[in-house]
Amino acid sequence: MIDREMQPRDIIRKKRDGAALSPEEIEFFVRGVTNGEFADYQATALLMAVLWRGMNEDEQRILTQAMLRSGETLDFSDVDLPKADKHSTGGVGDKTSLVIAPLAAAAGLCVPMISGRGLGHTGGTLDKLESIPGYRVRLSIAEFREVLQHVGFAMMGQTAEIAPADKKLYALRDATATVEAIPLIVASIMSKKLAAGLDVLVLDVKTGTGAFMREEARAKKLARALVQTGNACGVRTEALITDMNQPLGRAVGNALEVRECIEILRGEAHEGAGPVRELSLELTARMLRLAGVETTLEAGRMHARRVLESGAALESFRRNVEAQGGDARICDDPSRLFTSALREVQVESTRAGFITEIDAAEIGSAIGALGGGRAKVEDEIDPLVGYLAEVKHGDAVKEGDALGILHCRDEGQSAAVARLRAAYTIEDSSPAQSRTLIKDIITV
Repeated sequence: MIDREMQPRDIIRKKRDGAALSPEEIEFFVRGVTNGEFADYQATALLMAVLWRGMNEDEQRILTQAMLRSGETLDFSDVDLPKADKHSTGGVGDKTSLVIAPLAAAAGLCVPMISGRGLGHTGGTLDKLESIPGYRVRLSIAEFREVLQHVGFAMMGQTAEIAPADKKLYALRDATATVEAIPLIVASIMSKKLAAGLDVLVLDVKTGTGAFMREEARAKKLARALVQTGNACGVRTEALITDMNQPLGRAVGNALEVRECIEILRGEAHEGAGPVRELSLELTARMLRLAGVETTLEAGRMHARRVLESGAALESFRRNVEAQGGDARICDDPSRLFTSALREVQVESTRAGFITEIDAAEIGSAIGALGGGRAKVEDEIDPLVGYLAEVKHGDAVKEGDALGILHCRDEGQSAAVARLRAAYTIEDSSPAQSRTLIKDIITV
């Protein structure tokens, strides 16, 4: 029952007026939201107050811990390896989890990866995995543990028992335009990640046209808050700020992205996949250093590169696919991902010049509109539709050159081609500055 000496309106008023909430008030709020004793209108009033007034470091940590304690936490202390994970704030063509998890596991880490589904444009990690025939992401905790012990990494979605306060609060944030409040983003991400019993967490915070945080200053503010909260909760945490002003790699769309990752693991990737490979190696190297497997970042980079080039990461991925019910033959023949034929349509440049801007979000949305993503959680995804980006920022093009190749069914083809073409800004002069993949590193 709600403590009659502590009232929701008093907590709302306190935060509305800019004061810091006490641990007892934050825990009271999270408990009331979780068990339904807080009315939705009271919860959303406090969320709006947090959006406007913010939270200090202590409030943010206490909110995260209270949301974590609202449900079940996983204990993998019987696995005698450092527990490490990576989290990305998401972007167009962002597929690094599928390379990092097997790479890190093959390098000596235990990677319990609890991932999500995508909204808005192309799918999340779970959607990409489900484009593998037979692959199961709905695992019980016992199954998840068994795969983790057998393979070194396991991939599943959030269960109803993990951070249930987050599920309720996220729905309210989505309905009331308070999603972008940084303290609420931090508590949402970290409560789920901390539930996996991690020792180490490396974050990839995207910024640019295809990112949740378009402005670099806000991306850095979010990254600092995430790193502060992770470290304060006893998890060694750091973050990279990375560019999302163009699709990451060449492939956009679930099956195409899985194929690109397998080709990276096989050492056969198209040169356009280079940024995915580079970022995956860097994030894995940082996981290895933070976990103490290597003492320096350069040693971590060399270790990750050896594991990738030896084929050990590919074999790790194969064992995981087998353990989670998927068709492991895709590791030898990635074309098995494509169970039916789609049309391939070239998206051509209408003029000569240089690529000066790319609206990555528009590329993702164009593929999402064809079924490659979802507007609502219950929407079905078509895993086969997608796009292969053939040019990058700064490239020179002639009239008629391919900007990319659309993989589609007949429906919506013309509209998608028009949207994809319009996503590229082409000017007579080359851009003054080139894009840097890794923009900054946040360690405290």
